[in-house]
Amino acid sequence: MSSWIIMVVSVAAAIVAVEAVRRVLRSRLIGEKWALAGPVVSRCTWPGFATAAVATAYTVYEPGMAEGSVSQVIDRGLSVAMIGCATWLVIQAAYAVTDVVLDRLVTVQGEGNRKARRIRTQITLVRRVASAVIIVVALGAMLFTFPQVRALGAGLLASAGIAGVVVGIAAQSTLGNLLAGLQLAFSDALRLDDVVVVRGEWGRIEELSLTYVVLRLWDERRLVLPVSYFTANPFENWTRHSSRVIGHVFIRVDWSVPVEELRAELYRALRAHPLWDQKDWTLQVTDTLPNGLLELRALMSAADSASAWDLKCDIREHLVAFVRERYPQALPRFRVENPLVPATLPGALTGLTAPAARRSGDEDGDRPVPS
Repeated sequence: MSSWIIMVVSVAAAIVAVEAVRRVLRSRLIGEKWALAGPVVSRCTWPGFATAAVATAYTVYEPGMAEGSVSQVIDRGLSVAMIGCATWLVIQAAYAVTDVVLDRLVTVQGEGNRKARRIRTQITLVRRVASAVIIVVALGAMLFTFPQVRALGAGLLASAGIAGVVVGIAAQSTLGNLLAGLQLAFSDALRLDDVVVVRGEWGRIEELSLTYVVLRLWDERRLVLPVSYFTANPFENWTRHSSRVIGHVFIRVDWSVPVEELRAELYRALRAHPLWDQKDWTLQVTDTLPNGLLELRALMSAADSASAWDLKCDIREHLVAFVRERYPQALPRFRVENPLVPATLPGALTGLTAPAARRSGDEDGDRPVPS
């Protein structure tokens, strides 16, 4: 009984020690000066408690503390639990270290933003791969604590080739996605927070894992696609080299519109708009439409696609209001030329063709048009 009391006291002391370390890391003296303190406390507290308790119990426990087969079950259970807790602690500690790097990369703006997003993508995928490898190794270590599994080891190694072929065929799509995820991350073809157009949908890469990609659309919907889709199908990446985007606005007005004054008004509106990046702009006549209208295209640049969208909408609204208020005669209109106009108007019959003249008279066309 005294051995069990010693074990309980030892486990309690280990838990108290972990709690003391946690409080020290959260103190102002260390927590505010050491950037790693916060992530370590948030991620490693419960794994630390579990690992300290199980490791202490495993160290203090002696085979003679229980009788017969119960002692073996306890000993093996503690071994498996220690492997599991240690694996949990190692994974969470690795995530805590990488969290510090990822948090710093999120705040990077300007020219370094593209490189920061690439590093974030690679770190995220690498730590997931590392976690998967650590878990597989831990499961193997747990299994090999059983003598029966160790006895089967030679037979499993002998048939490993056949088993590998079978598993490879069965998990072909999964393995393909895993390789595609690594290819996307390290080829720099796709990064977190990239603006892409997939299947006609515009959105940002919200999550990039080894098996799937989550695209956050402009209306807050989520489009989930397998990673292999991006290696087998074309897609638009608007932030491949830079997040800067050139937007365009089309307006259709009457031929009487003063293009030069509209161009000057566009420049005045862009200079006063906070979303214009002060770089590219122009106003061009891009087409003459058959219904008597001109097609004008206004180009403007912005720092990113979201800013370009808002800038386009604001400029379109401004140009429409400017034409409506200053040049209402240039608003779009449809012209209809009717040959059957009243004869009292000067030149009403000028340019009438022979068929038109006959339709204006009787059916035979031998009576003149009445005046």
